[in-house]
Amino acid sequence: MADALDDIPDEFASQLQNLVFLIEDEPSEDHLKESQGEELLGLYEGIALTDGDFFGYAEPNRIWIFRGPTLRMCSTEAEVAEEVVITVFHEVAHHFGIDEDLLWETGWA
Repeated sequence: MADALDDIPDEFASQLQNLVFLIEDEPSEDHLKESQGEELLGLYEGIALTDGDFFGYAEPNRIWIFRGPTLRMCSTEAEVAEEVVITVFHEVAHHFGIDEDLLWETGWA
């Protein structure tokens, strides 16, 4: 995942404040409720930057990356690495307020 984060352009990386990245083997039941029946590779939880300014303390936004689903859908180490980059970029895009439809249109879903 560190390699995927290194690939984020500086103008975006500098805005990844109050954001933590978490890796879990499998999504929890609560996470699966948000997946609408699809295999869940990652998940963004938080307030997108486009949802307005927040003044005061807020818990960090979270990006979850799920190891098990990624490994099940990939057959080589290179595929895993590529899928992790796509998943990290996809979830970071949600942090910037980019919706699912645009991500599908641009190939980041």
